[in-house]
Amino acid sequence: MKITALMVLKCIPEGSDPVILANASDVSHFGYFQRSSVKEFIVFVGRTVAKRNPPGQRQSVQHEEYKVHSYNRNGLCALGFMDDHYPVRSAFSLLNQVLDEYLKNFGESWKTVQSDNAQPWPYLNEALAKFQDPAEADKLFKIQRELDETKIILHKTIDSVLERGEKLDSLVEKSSDLSAASQMFYKQAKKTNSCCTIL
Repeated sequence: MKITALMVLKCIPEGSDPVILANASDVSHFGYFQRSSVKEFIVFVGRTVAKRNPPGQRQSVQHEEYKVHSYNRNGLCALGFMDDHYPVRSAFSLLNQVLDEYLKNFGESWKTVQSDNAQPWPYLNEALAKFQDPAEADKLFKIQRELDETKIILHKTIDSVLERGEKLDSLVEKSSDLSAASQMFYKQAKKTNSCCTIL
């Protein structure tokens, strides 16, 4: 699971190209001579997808082994370029957090921006590194992973108990003996108490 790029764009309803407000990418897994072309392709695809995503909509576009997830919140659009294995729920949770953080830092100033990358924003690079693990973006995903790990530990524990089958059988036998002794005690106590009953 890998996030290649995150972008925040201002989508202009008149049909002109969206303005890139912030952009962060990690193209280190591409060849050195391919990196500049990949960055250009990310910008091109980002603008194209953002332009075609109506306000209030979430959209996912697949290209080969990559997906571009887009969320347009009333003209402010966040995009994530991820591999196909990155969970969709985590992706949109991340995009929602990016938009919240952007609005918290810049407020409504994005509406007046006219040119690309006018506002430097280091948070986007931090988010790109932090959210490589989908559990950081989606708390339910994190809880599900913890439950799966607990289930694995539980299965290992049960298997280790079953491997010690002889010890388990001897405990069962002792438990049966205890149960028979308890029944004998109950019967004896009942007999003893029955002779002392007054009618």
